[in-house]
Amino acid sequence: MANQEHLALFEQGVTVWNDWRKHHADISPNLSEVAFQEMNLREAALFNADLRGVVLTHADFCMADLSRANLRHADLREAIFYTANLEKADLTEAKLIGADLRESNLQSACLKGANLYTTSFSMANLRDTNLREANLQSANLAHANLSYADCCLADLQHADLTQADLKSTKFYTANLSQANLYAADLSQSDLREATFSQANLREADLREADLSVAVLSLANLVGATLYKANLTMANLSMVNFCMANLSYANLRRAVMLGTNLIGSNLYSANLSGAVLVDADLRESTLREANLSGANLTKANLSMANLAGANLTHANLSGANLCQANLWEANLEGACLAGATMPDGEVYDNG
Repeated sequence: MANQEHLALFEQGVTVWNDWRKHHADISPNLSEVAFQEMNLREAALFNADLRGVVLTHADFCMADLSRANLRHADLREAIFYTANLEKADLTEAKLIGADLRESNLQSACLKGANLYTTSFSMANLRDTNLREANLQSANLAHANLSYADCCLADLQHADLTQADLKSTKFYTANLSQANLYAADLSQSDLREATFSQANLREADLREADLSVAVLSLANLVGATLYKANLTMANLSMVNFCMANLSYANLRRAVMLGTNLIGSNLYSANLSGAVLVDADLRESTLREANLSGANLTKANLSMANLAGANLTHANLSGANLCQANLWEANLEGACLAGATMPDGEVYDNG
C-alpha cells in the first residue's frame, strides 16, 4: 500500500512533487496500488519510485523520469510515455495495451510477460531489454533499437519492426508470423526455432544469424543478406529468396519445397541433404556449393552457375539444367533421370 504522506504530496501535482523529490532524492517514494485516470504526470520525477500495482490508465508521463521505478503488474493502458526515461525500470507483467512509448528510453528495463498489444515503441531505445514472453502483437517497433534484447518466447505477430536494430537480439522460439521486418538489422541474432511464417524480411540483414529449425514458410526475403547464416533444418518452403545473398550459409537438411531462389547467391553454401523439390534456382550462383545428397527433384536450375559444386548422390530427376554451368561439378552417384541437361537434351540413363 502507498505511503500516505507520499500520496498526499503526489496528489498536489507535479510541481509540488518534483520540488519535494529535489530535496529528498535519497527517499524512494511508495505509491504502490494507487489508482488515478488521465493524470498529468508530465516531467514527473518518479525515479526509484515504488509503483507496483498502480492503475494509471491514460496518464500523461511525457518526459517523466521513471528510471529504476518498480511498475510490476501496473495497469498503464493507453498511457503516454513519449520521450520518457524508463531505463532499468521493472515493468514485469505490466499492462501497456495501446500505450505511447515513442522515443522513450527503456534500456535494460524488464518487460517480461508484459501485455504490449498495439503499443507504440517507434524509435524507442530498448537495448538490452527483457521482453521474454511479452505480448507484442501488432506493436509498432519501427526504427526502434532492440539490440541485445531478450525476446525469447515473445509474441510479435503482425508487429511492425521496419528498419529496427535487432542486432544480437534473442528471439528463441518467438512468434513473428506476418511481422514486418523490412530492412531490419538482425545480424548475429538468435532466431532458433522462431516462427516467421508470411513475415516480410525484404532487404533485412541476417548475416551470421542463427535460424536453425526456424519456420519461414511463405516469408518474403527478397534481397535479404544471409551471409554465413545458420539455416540448418529450417522450414523455408515457398520462401521468396529472389536476389538474396546466401553465400556461405548453412542450409543443411533445410526444407525448401517450391522455394524461389531466382538470382540468389549461394556461393559455397552448404545444402547437403536439403529438400529443394520444385525449387526455382534460375540464374542462381551455386559455385562451390555443397549439394551432396540434396533432393532437387523437378528443380529449375536453368542458367544456374554450379561450377565446382558438390552434387554427389543428389537427386536431380526431372530437374531443368538447361544452360547451367556444370564445369568441374561433381555428379558422382547423382540421379539425373529425366533431367534436362545444359545442352537441352533430356538425360537418358538407359
